[in-house]
Amino acid sequence: MVDISRVLVIGATGHVGGQVVTQLAAGGRQVRALARDPRAASLPPDVEVVQGDLTVPETLERALDGVDAVYLTWPMLSAQIAESVVARVAEHAHRIVLLSSAAVRDDLGEQDHPIGRAHAVIEQPITESALEWTFLRPGGFATNTVEWAPQIRAGDVVRGAYGSASMALLHEADIAAVAVRALTTDGHAGARYILTGPAPLSRVEQVEAIGAALGRRLVWAEISPEAAVEHMDWLPPDMARVVLSGLAGLVDAPGTVTSTVHEVTGSPARDYRRWAADHVADFA
Repeated sequence: MVDISRVLVIGATGHVGGQVVTQLAAGGRQVRALARDPRAASLPPDVEVVQGDLTVPETLERALDGVDAVYLTWPMLSAQIAESVVARVAEHAHRIVLLSSAAVRDDLGEQDHPIGRAHAVIEQPITESALEWTFLRPGGFATNTVEWAPQIRAGDVVRGAYGSASMALLHEADIAAVAVRALTTDGHAGARYILTGPAPLSRVEQVEAIGAALGRRLVWAEISPEAAVEHMDWLPPDMARVVLSGLAGLVDAPGTVTSTVHEVTGSPARDYRRWAADHVADFA
């Protein structure tokens, strides 16, 4: 049994990483967060914030000193940086939990999906290390639907492509809850957890759920995929097209639904309507 007392969270200012920090701290763990600019990191006062940058792996040494486990959000950097980061983590920590992607396929030697390929870059050196590892492979993130916020603030119509595409989107608190279990308890070594929400909703239904949370009636307006790329300015155009291609495949076949969140945490995954209620401020 590995004694985990201090955890380093890399990606602590992100949606999932922020939840990991909060849940670890609430459980009485010593939490250290990596930040490029500690002064700009808005984190609980009892969290130790240390300066460092994944793109410059040698800056991780101070953050890793005395750490037992690491939570890592990977920002899709090069294989060379991935190998250097993993080598440094392995010199200090016993355990690592990686936020990866359901796009990674274990039956492929060479990943055929750009998102899967980007995450396989970090998965490979981790599996080759002496670290006790767990991979979290979520499907759709509920937080990605915040992309509709500008349209919702401007009116009652949300324009997008593939409104009938259905996915069981994940609440970031549930991803974090699985991460915290894998970080702090035994029995998760070598697991590749496919994570989803509890039930699929179409994009039309997601917009309706946001409207219900806001107390407004929102409607979906279908537009072409190329027109939708212009609305997805939170992504580079090529990546937006990759995302839209994935949605096209979910029009006639809803995405996979797993019970992994419930099995690992003991609590059912939160549904999208709960997520919308929790994020009213993002759309108001």
